[in-house]
Amino acid sequence: MGYTPDILAFSGSLREESYNAKLVRIAAEGARAAGANVTIIRLRDYPMPLYDADVEAHDGLPETVLRFKNLMLAHQGLLIAAPEYNSSITAALKNAIDWASRPRPGEAALACFDGKVAALMSASPGALGGLRGLVHVRAILGNIRVLVLPDQVAVPGADTAFEEDATLKDTRRHATVGQLGAKVTLTLKKLYGP
Repeated sequence: MGYTPDILAFSGSLREESYNAKLVRIAAEGARAAGANVTIIRLRDYPMPLYDADVEAHDGLPETVLRFKNLMLAHQGLLIAAPEYNSSITAALKNAIDWASRPRPGEAALACFDGKVAALMSASPGALGGLRGLVHVRAILGNIRVLVLPDQVAVPGADTAFEEDATLKDTRRHATVGQLGAKVTLTLKKLYGP
């Protein structure tokens, strides 16, 4: 039996009806169809205080951070739907990255990120679909040793882009988002498979 990649999928939004949470589910479907195990999470289920080195030094890593780090460590791939807030990354996503980058005693530097393969996507009511924020997310992840695939999707007009069942009305764009998940899966199989 061949190698089956494990992929973690999540949105950088905390909102219950997040367009980006809907979007990342589409990419997850594509990853599963290509042969991956996919775990979809919501960052709101892992509430983390703002990163503070004094808190880390005094109290260690918060329990929610440890749970999030364990998920990151258990998965080789990442599907991240990153909303754009004021032309950049959301505070929730940046904070999660910052906490996950902090090593436990005896843990290698950037163990949650080193060697991971990621695909990025975004959805926004604006005309650019969150494209400006993806530039920052790509730069951050690339600097912490994540292989970020060049393919990405930005969905404009997100407030009217989804059907009631959370599929995209534009079937070609829906397929393209699914292909992001498939590409992460196939890249991981090439890198780590037999």
